[in-house]
Amino acid sequence: MPVTVEIPTAFRRFTDNAATFAASPATVAAVLDQLTAQYPGLARHIRDDKGQIRQFLNVYLNEEDIRFQGGESCAVKDGDRLMLVPSIAGG
Repeated sequence: MPVTVEIPTAFRRFTDNAATFAASPATVAAVLDQLTAQYPGLARHIRDDKGQIRQFLNVYLNEEDIRFQGGESCAVKDGDRLMLVPSIAGG
């Protein structure tokens, strides 16, 4: 069973409207690399110029923020769900 990446509506224009992406288990970083290899237009919305996850993007592994699970080096296994949640600013 693959890792499922949930793609937010705001990013679906870069994924041919795909709401999910099936990835091979590895680490959060490797799953994000698989996602951006499949959808290169999404890469600049995931990582900044230094290769770090963008500040406005929250990433959750099984509904828990990856910052509290070891960050991008956190292992993901079969059946896990990775959610990408962009922050929304307003005023």
